[in-house]
Amino acid sequence: MELFWLYAALAASAFTSATILPGTSEAAFTAFVIRHPESWLGAWLVAGVCNAAGSILSYGMGRLLPDKRRPSEKIFQFLSRYGIWTLLLAWVPVVGDGLPLAAGWLRLNAWKCGLALTAGKLLRYGVLLGGIQGGGAVFAA
Repeated sequence: MELFWLYAALAASAFTSATILPGTSEAAFTAFVIRHPESWLGAWLVAGVCNAAGSILSYGMGRLLPDKRRPSEKIFQFLSRYGIWTLLLAWVPVVGDGLPLAAGWLRLNAWKCGLALTAGKLLRYGVLLGGIQGGGAVFAA
C-alpha cells in the first residue's frame, strides 16, 4: 500500500511540474528510485507519462488562447522555426513550459505533439535514472 501512495505522489509531482504550477518532480523521482530501486521501471513510466500529461494539458490550454494573444515571442519563433521536434525539449526549465502552450496556440498536430512530448519526458527521466543508478546498468532489468 505504501508503494501505491509513493506512485501517486510521484504522479502528482510529475504532472504539476510540467504545468505553470510549481513542482519538484526530479527530487520526487530521485527519492522514489533511491528508496525502491527495484521499482525503477514503474517510477520511470509514471514520471514520464504524467509529466507528459501535464505538458499535454498546457498544449490544450494553448489551443484555447485567442488568435491575437500570442505566447512569448522567443518561444513562438523557436517553435515556428523547428516545429514539433522542439517539444522534445519541453522539460527545459522556464522555456520548456511555454513550448507546449505555443504548440497548442499554433494548432500543431495534437497526436504528433503528444508523442514528441512523451518521448522527451521519458528520455529526460531516463537520463536522470542513469545518473541515479550509475550509468550503463540502468536498463539491465
